Amino acid sequence: MTRRVRLGSGIEVTFAGGERFVADGSGDADATLVSHAHGDHYASDSAVVASELTAALLDARRDGAAPAAVDHPAVELFPAGHVAGSRAMRLTDPDTGRQYLYTGDCSTRDRFHLDGFDPVDADVLILETTYGKPEYRFPSTEATVGRVQSWLAATTDRPVLLFGYALGRAQKLQRILAESPRDRVFVTDAVADVSDVIERHRDVTFPGERYGDDVDLGPGDALVCSGSPRSPWVESLVESTGAVTAGFSGWAVDDSFVYRRGFDEGFVLTDHCDYDELLALVAAVDPEQVYTQHGFADAFATSVTSELGIPAQSLKKGQATLSDF
Repeated sequence: MTRRVRLGSGIEVTFAGGERFVADGSGDADATLVSHAHGDHYASDSAVVASELTAALLDARRDGAAPAAVDHPAVELFPAGHVAGSRAMRLTDPDTGRQYLYTGDCSTRDRFHLDGFDPVDADVLILETTYGKPEYRFPSTEATVGRVQSWLAATTDRPVLLFGYALGRAQKLQRILAESPRDRVFVTDAVADVSDVIERHRDVTFPGERYGDDVDLGPGDALVCSGSPRSPWVESLVESTGAVTAGFSGWAVDDSFVYRRGFDEGFVLTDHCDYDELLALVAAVDPEQVYTQHGFADAFATSVTSELGIPAQSLKKGQATLSDF
């Protein structure tokens, strides 16, 4: 029997008539799908099925080397709530009517300028499980923002460096800083380039001037960065200004996060579902079959079967799926 869902160079879905789709990957396919514009989800040189904003972000982040976005009659796009422009995708096989829902990275929480993913019906659900273990239960966004604002107010005697992905958390940090007591907000070029594209496509603004060599960071200032606090330029900046650093991630639920990553402070701010939200998403879709991938894929597949009674299997590269047998 033909494999319908498998993990290869991306998530591969094959229809009964042989039409083949690759999501967030590359290779021989009738259509390539891109859920969002993070670099690890884009490896195609052909036209892609994606949102207009994702295509624009890919274009900006790849210096004009990204392909145009196209539609496909078998593919529906739904806001995935992960980052600006992100989409979940439902593929409907015209020969069988079977529906495959590929979430990509997603979040069901409304926050800042993003609406959370609203699950839709499907026969087969292909789900990312970055935080697919029970220990990854996150506080509300409101609670996290309150903690961050208190920390920003308590550290106004020093500049602060806030670290998040250039696409995603960085824009949320810009929004948080807009409501903070910080005197000046700066962003690195990588962050500014992304924020500028989103502003042109959405009714939203992100505060922050571009940071350059002509800027002297001082007490009351904030700089939003991507990358690592252990990079030479950050270490030099911290040494010369006395700045304190903060990292923002779902992994910050673990107290070791700040030590492993090299931050002074850590906050739970993420663009993914936590464990409970993942289970609720599966229950809302109510599929016949679940495939899990990324993160704690094995553990979450076991949870889906034991707690929801839905057959679930983690996807591994080159591994046969249940439809092979």
